[in-house]
Amino acid sequence: MRLPRSNRALPADVRAALDLPRGDRVLAAAGTRGGSHVVATTRALYVPTEDGLARVPWEQVDQASWKDGWLHVQETLGGPEHHVRLSDPGSVPETVRERVTSTVAVSQHAQLPNGGGVRIAGRRPPGGGAVRWTFVFDPGLDPDDPGLRAQAEQVLEDLRRQTGL
Repeated sequence: MRLPRSNRALPADVRAALDLPRGDRVLAAAGTRGGSHVVATTRALYVPTEDGLARVPWEQVDQASWKDGWLHVQETLGGPEHHVRLSDPGSVPETVRERVTSTVAVSQHAQLPNGGGVRIAGRRPPGGGAVRWTFVFDPGLDPDDPGLRAQAEQVLEDLRRQTGL
């Protein structure tokens, strides 16, 4: 994938702050209204925070959306939310969608025996590796309830048998 011209000219300080691991490369970038940048690489999304750029691996992005000039990103497992206003989004929104989608090995919502449900997602890092499983319980359910977690674990075991993952 070749970057659009506007995405190739990352300022030197932004490129240096990325400190990309070997084999990772920039796919798309966009400036923010605050003067920072959002950078999508083959392995992660870099978003501005008060402390610089935060690295969010693609398999740890639970949800991402683009609306009215804002990129909204929710990390998995109750991680932080990022809301960034982009001045010129370029191909960042499409790249984010494609990269997040590419990590999903399986995603299924299941009803639990005692009521309510859970979304179980199996995500694989770009380039391969072990599937990482997450539970997202329906609103109103306590994810720290051991009985509820045990029910979700049983659903996960059934899903793993069905999918071979």
